[in-house]
Amino acid sequence: MYPTLYHALLDLLGLDLSVLKFVNSFGFFVALAFVAASWTLAVELRRKTMEGMLRSTERSVLVGAPASIGELLTNALVGFLVGWKGLYLALHFAEATAEPQHFLLSGQGSFIGGILLGGLLTGYRWWRKHKERRDEPKVETMLVQPAEHAGNITLTAALWGLVGAKLFHWLENPDQFIAFIQHPSGRDIMSGLTMYGGLIIGGAMVIRYFVRHGIPALAGMDAAAPGLMLAYAVGRMGCQVAGDGDWGIVNTAHAPSWVPQWLWSYDYPNNVNGVGEPITDGTCFPGYCTHLVPPVYPTPLYEILACLLFFGVLWLLRKHLRTPGTLFAVYLMLNGFERFWIEKIRVNVHVIGNVTQAEIISTLLFILGLAGFLWLRRRGLPTPSLHGPRTPDP
Repeated sequence: MYPTLYHALLDLLGLDLSVLKFVNSFGFFVALAFVAASWTLAVELRRKTMEGMLRSTERSVLVGAPASIGELLTNALVGFLVGWKGLYLALHFAEATAEPQHFLLSGQGSFIGGILLGGLLTGYRWWRKHKERRDEPKVETMLVQPAEHAGNITLTAALWGLVGAKLFHWLENPDQFIAFIQHPSGRDIMSGLTMYGGLIIGGAMVIRYFVRHGIPALAGMDAAAPGLMLAYAVGRMGCQVAGDGDWGIVNTAHAPSWVPQWLWSYDYPNNVNGVGEPITDGTCFPGYCTHLVPPVYPTPLYEILACLLFFGVLWLLRKHLRTPGTLFAVYLMLNGFERFWIEKIRVNVHVIGNVTQAEIISTLLFILGLAGFLWLRRRGLPTPSLHGPRTPDP
C-alpha cells in the first residue's frame, strides 16, 4: 500500500521527492474522480445541447465595476493561508515533511508569509479590476452553454458531498461526533466519510443547481449518471492504494485455482490507518509498518471492477434511453445492487441487527430506481428538442 504519492514513486520508480508526502494517495484519487466526473458530464451536456435536448441560458454580468469588498477579502484570506503554510514549509522543510498531515492540520505557520502573500493577491485583484473599470459600469448579458456549468456542478458536488459524507458518518458513529465536539480537530473532519451521505446531500444540491441555472433536472441527472459511476470506481482505487479501512471481512480460505491470491484475500501492508500487526521483515514504510493478520477480502478491488463495468453499461445506454430520467434510474439500480451485495463481505457498522446503513440505503436506491424507470417509461415523455418534436419511446 502507498499512503502518499511519495511512497508510491519511491517504491515504483526510486524517486525520493519529499514534497509529495503532502499528497495523500486517497485524496489524489478522489481528485481524479472529480476530474473524471466533470469531464464525462461536460461531454454529455455538450452532446445533449448539440442534439437539441438542452439550450444555452442568459446570465447578467456587471462590467466595469471596481473590486468588491468580498472579492478583496477572499483573495486576502486565500493568500494568507497559502503564505502562512508555504513560507513555514520552505524554512522548516524537514520538520514539516516528517509528519505532513499533522503539519497541514496544525496551527504551525508563518504570519509574515501569510501577510505578504495575502497582501500581494489582494493588491493584484484590485489592480486587475481597476484596469477594467469604467466611469459608468453596466450590466451585460452573456449566453452560457450547459457544458460550461460542468466545473461549477463538480465543485458543488464536491463541497456538499464532503458535508453529507461526514454527517452520515457521524449518524452511523455518534461516539465519534461526541468526541469531535469535545476535542475539535481538522484531522477528524477529513477522516471517516460515508459515500451515500455524499451522494444524497451532494446530489440534492446539484439538482438545485440544475434548476437555478435553467438545466432540466432529469436531463442533467442523466448527463451526470455515467460520470458518477466512473468517479466511484476511481475513488475506490484510492481506498485500495491507501488501504484506508474500506476492506472486507476476514478471509483465510485458499483462493480457487483460477483466482490470484491477492484478489481473493489481502493483508494491506503499510495501510494508511496503521492498523494490524507490525511488519517485522523490514519491508515497510516508517510510520505505516503494519499489515492485517489474518488477511481480508479486498472489497475495493471488487467495487472497482464492478463499477467500471457498470460505467461501460451506462455509457452504452446513454444514447438509447431517450426518456429523460431513465438513465439515472438505471444508475440508481446498478449502484444499489452493487453496494448491497458488497456489504455482505465488507467491514461496516451494523445499525439494525446485522443490517448496515449502506444496505438500507442501497435497497431504497434500487427500489427508487426501478420504480422511477417503470414510471418514466410508462409516461413515455419525449425528449425535449429545439429541432422539433420527437416521438415517445415505444
